[in-house]
Amino acid sequence: QVQLVESGGGYVQAGGSLRLSCAASGNIRSIDIMGWYRQAPGEQRDLVATVTTRGRTTYADSVKGRFTVSADDAKNTVTLQMTDLKPEDTGVYYCKAIRVTTTNFRRWLELWGQGTLVTVSS
Repeated sequence: QVQLVESGGGYVQAGGSLRLSCAASGNIRSIDIMGWYRQAPGEQRDLVATVTTRGRTTYADSVKGRFTVSADDAKNTVTLQMTDLKPEDTGVYYCKAIRVTTTNFRRWLELWGQGTLVTVSS
């Protein structure tokens, strides 16, 4: 059984910083890709950033230069360091694991966390 749990959301003024963490737990052998998505009120859930186990990262244009995603493979965690936050960054941030392999080699194509709310005030 594999579970993703996000933490670190909260309230911050524009220009401030927050660090989100996602911890994957369970009988995990490997996770190929972990990413962050966000869903603003009334909007679609969109990609924010991804990181592979080899360290390759991608970012949405709207967060480039402000957000940094990183993974700790040993701990099966992914972190999203957010700086210079803007009101448009407000939303529920979800952690996603892509191609999860368990120790008994069961494979999930994708798993989602429950989300953590980030609110950026102007």
